[in-house]
Amino acid sequence: MKKLLTFIGVALISSSLYAQGSPDYGSGLKINLNPEGDKFIRFILWDQLWLRNTSMNPGSMVGGEPTDNSWSIGNRRLRALTYAQISKRYMILLHFGINNQTFINGGASGTSGTGGYGNGKKTQLFFHDAWNEYAVILPGEAGKFSLSLGAGLHYYMGLSRMTMASTLNFLTVDSPVFSWPLIDNSDQFARQLGMFAKGKYGKLEYRFSLNKPFATDLTPVNVTDPSKAVAVDNNGNPSFSKAGYVEYQFLDEESNTLPFKVGSYLGTKKVFNVGAGFYHQADGTRTSVNSTVEKHDITLFAVDAFADIPLGEAKNKMAVSAYAGYYNYNFGPNYVRNLGTMNIAATDPNFIGNKAIAGPGNLQPTIGTGNIIYAQAGLLLPSQAEKPKIRIQPFAAYTHKSFDAFDKSSNQFDVGANWFIDGHHAKITTQYSTRPVYTNPTESPSSKGEFIVQFQIYL
Repeated sequence: MKKLLTFIGVALISSSLYAQGSPDYGSGLKINLNPEGDKFIRFILWDQLWLRNTSMNPGSMVGGEPTDNSWSIGNRRLRALTYAQISKRYMILLHFGINNQTFINGGASGTSGTGGYGNGKKTQLFFHDAWNEYAVILPGEAGKFSLSLGAGLHYYMGLSRMTMASTLNFLTVDSPVFSWPLIDNSDQFARQLGMFAKGKYGKLEYRFSLNKPFATDLTPVNVTDPSKAVAVDNNGNPSFSKAGYVEYQFLDEESNTLPFKVGSYLGTKKVFNVGAGFYHQADGTRTSVNSTVEKHDITLFAVDAFADIPLGEAKNKMAVSAYAGYYNYNFGPNYVRNLGTMNIAATDPNFIGNKAIAGPGNLQPTIGTGNIIYAQAGLLLPSQAEKPKIRIQPFAAYTHKSFDAFDKSSNQFDVGANWFIDGHHAKITTQYSTRPVYTNPTESPSSKGEFIVQFQIYL
């Protein structure tokens, strides 16, 4: 029986490997395939539920009624991930789940309203990742150098640390979203089909990929003034995209078993990294001037830095987490994408006044040709208890966007706190966020806000 349990029993991987702030959960459920435990299948399950109060953009209605403010609740993410280490060199991974299910949207196609389908019911389950990889050079086989090659639907999309962020251990309640610049246009929820190479040379970590973007077919609006041309996503038969990210890890080295970058280590590692990345796809967007269509490349660059530093040696002392990044985006002339996470509002056709250019609800200009500066920082407060019931981590974030489509830049803020019941495995996050609201592209934007309470569990 003991031997059988060693082979197929559910076990926990060492918590130091993934540093999620809890000694109890380890890194999920693991089924050993050999006595040594180096051949195994691992499972991760998680759910992030949001309770929100949103100050709506002008010209919004919910449920057919005009509204300035609305409460909602929804599943931001409900996911499962599993990967198998078949041998010391070969690994396969599958990641599937749902996103953005609310009481009114995100449901399966079919009948709407009261029926069994439609609106927010039975949302689509789909694969986020599906790839395999082979370690050509294992760590230690060629001195400081290691190399793995892989292929499939993958998350090795280069550009920045936040572009490949784990959704399990954000410092703030969520990603700023602009760091996924292709989200659900020429990618599938921040993933593309392709091939990747990853590895390390000492403290230098690298990731590169060659991918076939998903086809896009938006029709550009024809204009007569070239300065008014607006690029839209239309890549026809897409050219291959190239992406890469390199970073130098000055202090503790991070695991690169999986692509997902940790947002906050809660003082369990001492990390300071500086990185740079890029993404390029030829002829990714189009404009139309005097009925002449012109193609434009998508060229994106970013530089960033990440630090997670424990303050003091004793257990449960303080820790500071911080990230800063500069993003330079070129999608073609005046390109803008307006996005709103789990937006529940529709346009009020009877609204009198200046509507938000972005649209109703919590839509905002999220991604565009121009420059973005982003910074976040948090402080894990000390605790005197050996195992505190709750640990608190207040945080704040700032975003500055300067898009070519608007004469005036925008500034927005996030402030909140993580309330850790058992590290990232069981936590509540409270956050208040502002967003810019443009009603005229030549004028400075006003501001609206949103309050979010997130309930997160994961194993």
